[in-house]
Amino acid sequence: MLAKFLIRVIFAAIGLAIAAHLVPGVSYDTITTLAVAAVLLGVVNALVRPVVFVLTLPLTIVTLGLFLLVVNAAMIGLVASFLKGFTVDGLVPGMLAAIVTGITSWIGQLLLRDTDR
Repeated sequence: MLAKFLIRVIFAAIGLAIAAHLVPGVSYDTITTLAVAAVLLGVVNALVRPVVFVLTLPLTIVTLGLFLLVVNAAMIGLVASFLKGFTVDGLVPGMLAAIVTGITSWIGQLLLRDTDR
């Protein structure tokens, strides 16, 4: 279980690193900052995101799920607000970072699923 968590953190860190290189407005100072950001993102997604998801469910339904990009961007922005050295300069960079990080995490999940079989 701890191994799966660490692998997910690694894929989140890879996603954040890719986002920082591809998306203007997303940056980090050091690898340590990136690792802490990935861990914090996991904690925020586990604790805060479900509450925000439920509160914004009507808006998510009306927008056919597209509002989840805003929710995911807000979670990345929340991590950036807590962590010095990790910055996200607005909603659009946050949304693009959420897309990149989500794709990277999805790939990681596919790889984890294959190792469970």
